[in-house]
Amino acid sequence: MVLVAKDIVEKEFLSLSRDTTALEGARQMKAKRHGYAIIASSTGSPEGIVTEWDYLSKIVAEGRDPSHVTLGDIMTSDLVSVDANVGLDQVAELMAHKGIRRVLVLKDHKVIGVITAAIMLSRLKEYVDKVSSTIARLQSPMM
Repeated sequence: MVLVAKDIVEKEFLSLSRDTTALEGARQMKAKRHGYAIIASSTGSPEGIVTEWDYLSKIVAEGRDPSHVTLGDIMTSDLVSVDANVGLDQVAELMAHKGIRRVLVLKDHKVIGVITAAIMLSRLKEYVDKVSSTIARLQSPMM
């Protein structure tokens, strides 16, 4: 039983326009309880991502007014993505190598969701528990 990206992807994610103000984006992120928003073009293709770090480093630390800053102004456009069928070991390695907490998951060149570090850890724990349980069952003496 090998887990791949599509097995653990979060399909519910916030997608906003680059013209959305940072203030409105923050309100929507709070309402949805997300620490990020995917910035999408008018055709729906991903252009960037805005995270809580972008807010902190590009608005708060610089003393900017979030009602006068757009998400397009602060987004990170260098998106990291994986194919839906990539193994979780490769996803984890990519996240560690790049030092990121979120990866877009693509199927047929369309975003089907996001893998976050938190979901990765919780799903890997479930997987390890299941594998450990199977090993223990197989090692116990037959009666």
